[in-house]
Amino acid sequence: MAQDARTQVNLIATMRILVVTQGPYGERIARNLRENAPSDWTIEDVTLPRALPPLIDDPDEFLPAMIPEADLLIAAGGSSGAAQLTTDLVARSRARSVIAPIDNSAWLPQGLANQLKRELAQMNVTAVFPKPFCSLTETSYGYRGSAQQYQDEPISAFAQHFGRPKLKITVNPKTKLIEKVEVERNSACGSVAHTARQMVGLSADEADTKTGLILHHYPCLCSMNQEQIDDRLYDTLMHVSGYIINEEVAEQVKPFKTPPQYLTPSEYVDGK
Repeated sequence: MAQDARTQVNLIATMRILVVTQGPYGERIARNLRENAPSDWTIEDVTLPRALPPLIDDPDEFLPAMIPEADLLIAAGGSSGAAQLTTDLVARSRARSVIAPIDNSAWLPQGLANQLKRELAQMNVTAVFPKPFCSLTETSYGYRGSAQQYQDEPISAFAQHFGRPKLKITVNPKTKLIEKVEVERNSACGSVAHTARQMVGLSADEADTKTGLILHHYPCLCSMNQEQIDDRLYDTLMHVSGYIINEEVAEQVKPFKTPPQYLTPSEYVDGK
């Protein structure tokens, strides 16, 4: 039993990741992982044709002849046609875990995501569908009311490094300016690391609102189409990505923010 546990730890430490790309979206994710993943991880990618039909009958017509073996497959195509090829890519790569991010619901509609989850479960493959990708943590994915729990060691190992923003922010208590931002968990697309560099010098009073705007200017890869996020939020996935990093920043700069002021009945401003 102890030997099996050691083998699993070694598997995670030397994880092989295969990124499925179809254009700039997946290419940026693959590039960021290559540049910032742990040195003992192997990052490879497979490129699908840019133009795929809406309904694929013969996967062999569109899949490369050689597909690397992997422990974790990241389905980062840019169309529903690419998403339909996920199960075939899993079978050929022998991946046991899948991350299929939903940064654009047109590329991976909920019905197709549900179908993929069923098909992959029949193959004994764990699949998660973070919406957006930067909502992924070691135990869950999704935003607020739409969050779902999961258990999978390769995906959790990946989420220790890439997923929901996790920062360590140093604020000067006298000037209330941000002096340093360390990235403890980057986003898969690299936008969080970019944003962290731009945050230095911001005031604690404005950081939790400006940070999301900085992230969007990277630019964020999420869709700007309005949709139902959960039972209480109708918004765009790009805005959700901004809310996620703003929430992380707001919690850390809260002790350094100037207390709000209120007008009292005697008409003077009282800080509380």
